[in-house]
Amino acid sequence: MAFATINSSAPTSIPAIENAFAAEPGLKKRVYDAIAHTPQHAPLFEDIAKYTSSLLDRTANSSAQTVELVSDGPAMKKRKLQNGDAPANAQSPGDLKADMPLQFYMQDVSFAMPQRKKLTLEITAQHGFLRARNQTSKEVEFGVPLGKIQHVLCLPVPEKNQRQFNFCIIPQYGDGVNPPPEGVSAPEAMVWTVADGPPKAAFSGTGQQLGTGDGETADKVVQRVLNDNLSQTKVVRPDERQFVSAMPEAHRKGEKAYHVKAFRGSKEGYLFLLSTGILFGFKKPLVFFAFENVDSISYTSVLQRTFNLNVVARSTGSDETQEFEFSMIDQADFSGIDTYIKKHGLQDASLAEARRAKRYNVNNVKTEDDATEGGAEEEESELQKAQRELEDQEDEDEDEEDYDPGSESDTDGSGSSSDEDDDEDQEGGMEDDEEEDEEGDDRDIVAEELGSEAEDVPADES
Repeated sequence: MAFATINSSAPTSIPAIENAFAAEPGLKKRVYDAIAHTPQHAPLFEDIAKYTSSLLDRTANSSAQTVELVSDGPAMKKRKLQNGDAPANAQSPGDLKADMPLQFYMQDVSFAMPQRKKLTLEITAQHGFLRARNQTSKEVEFGVPLGKIQHVLCLPVPEKNQRQFNFCIIPQYGDGVNPPPEGVSAPEAMVWTVADGPPKAAFSGTGQQLGTGDGETADKVVQRVLNDNLSQTKVVRPDERQFVSAMPEAHRKGEKAYHVKAFRGSKEGYLFLLSTGILFGFKKPLVFFAFENVDSISYTSVLQRTFNLNVVARSTGSDETQEFEFSMIDQADFSGIDTYIKKHGLQDASLAEARRAKRYNVNNVKTEDDATEGGAEEEESELQKAQRELEDQEDEDEDEEDYDPGSESDTDGSGSSSDEDDDEDQEGGMEDDEEEDEEGDDRDIVAEELGSEAEDVPADES
């Protein structure tokens, strides 16, 4: 009985032990079991936990001096940071509270950015961090405070036989449009992939497996957890009321596609037109145009099958703009893109003076009369007008190719000479008429008309 009384008085949670063994739940349980059997050793275990925490802090600070950079290839490179600078892709491991208790974690998650490897996705219970932990070394590789996340997107991965979803975490100053303050490194976006199906290794902070009994898919589990922990934004997914491609998903028959294939320079990627902005992914660097940063959108290089989309973006609080061109977009999607741009009131800069000289006369300036006449009817978009003018021009070119100015003369060998004779006859006749008119000025017209009858009329006869 005495032993039971001692056990009942043993503490159920000791902060120092919770912090020291947060990443090792099995070891933490053994420590608490030992304290339960020998409560007199509780101060000793607490001192050991505090010393362990101090060692972890030292390891984190020293590891912050060297950062592992991973390229797309298999080679691993390391560089030494100067003056203790933090890595550009995320907060340093020391700032990510590696010893904090967890609220959620998912194992074997395939990350694409800022590193391409399988890691454990974690959300801390305190101080709010989203981070990725190495599954072998147990070290935190990268992460971002939840309060600094501006946009979270869940997008279907294009051109995959099996349905998958990419979660894109875009932190402050990590959208590719808004530069960070001077002296601050721009953080990289985080991208990881989950399969369409029940999660296999998703757990709450207490170790309870998620998504097994309620039928939630892995993407819905992650979305719910993120929405529960984010106050300034929520997870955004594609919506066919915003945009859906005219071409269905080629690799999954019958499934709608929400992306448009495009090139930025030589990099091929996908444009997603969402309810909060436009994303170009999934190659580095990721670019997200929030509506408040879009200054204007225009169409250039409009051809029969493709066109280019130019986005002029303005960083928040700045007058400077930068232009992003996305090329080789299929003409089949121009109608949906144009409807999306008009729906959100994005300024169309096709009428700008600098674009008037573009090929195919895309940007004609409307007169006041044209604007009045078009008021009663639905305004024709600049891209639709460009396509119509292009088709008219092609028809004219075909007519010119069909017309042969020498076809009439080919049927008759004397055709050209007879035409010349006719022209000479006409010219000669005109000259004769002119001569007669000049002579007629000196003649008596009355005498010519009446002849001798004019002489027989008495002068007094009225």
